[in-house]
Amino acid sequence: MRVAILGCGYVGVELGRQLTAAGHEAIGVRRSDDGVATIEAAGFEAVRADVTDDESLATVPDADAVVFAASSGGRGAAAAREVYVDGLRTAIDHFGDREDPPGRLVYTSSTGVYGDHDGAFVDESTPIEPTTEKTEVLAEAERLARERAAERGIDGTVARFSGLYGPERYRLDRYLEGPVTEGYLNMIHRVDAAGAVRYLLEEDLARDDVVLVTDDEPAPKWEFADWLAEQCGEPAPPKRTKEERLDDPDLSEAGRRRIRTSKRCSNDRLRELGYEFAYPTYREGYRAAIEAYRGESA
Repeated sequence: MRVAILGCGYVGVELGRQLTAAGHEAIGVRRSDDGVATIEAAGFEAVRADVTDDESLATVPDADAVVFAASSGGRGAAAAREVYVDGLRTAIDHFGDREDPPGRLVYTSSTGVYGDHDGAFVDESTPIEPTTEKTEVLAEAERLARERAAERGIDGTVARFSGLYGPERYRLDRYLEGPVTEGYLNMIHRVDAAGAVRYLLEEDLARDDVVLVTDDEPAPKWEFADWLAEQCGEPAPPKRTKEERLDDPDLSEAGRRRIRTSKRCSNDRLRELGYEFAYPTYREGYRAAIEAYRGESA
């Protein structure tokens, strides 16, 4: 199987490694020289191209599947629209017009599209209710990934990721130093985010469908922070209720929205499809970071 990974960054590089190790051919696509160098260092083919530029995509070889994992770099709604909507549309139309189009597209989305559910569980059957301009863009991109792809004869899958963590993204200081605001953490280790996409492609599952990619255990933030502090040999961090945090005049509007948005994400569907997690909960996923922290602080 040949897989083109557009926007081959944090998850894409790991996906390329896994595909290559399993005997498939991965092609990582980035628009910067540094991005291309990162892909090459990971040991698979790299192509420099911009997902928003149809002509530059012509340098990407034909593929059996395309994974759209591009990022807007944490910028605002306008930048997100340029990448997730305009870029995705360009990519779908470009590959769909080829003589040998891919049979599948996987678009990596975010559980941010669910909005607030007051701590209740959500799954693939839960209606999405984006509450910000950026999550509205993500919801629009999800529709493109399935509807426009279908118009081009491509089966589109939406892999809806919860909060990504792993090497370079453990954010230990945030939880060890605090203050930690109450709520839930829905997490997925980078290895399993990539692993779930690889599995859906290899097993030819979830065509024209949505799969929520999250680990086994939505974690109360206070519980997670106390566990992490204990494992790292540090005192428990200070904590704040939602109301206390929302009273902070310096809190950004984006921060306020995050605090007000509470949900627990279920991975029942992914489990039913047969995926086996490398890191089923944060306890396994943070082990390497804890050992490194304890070694450095010893």
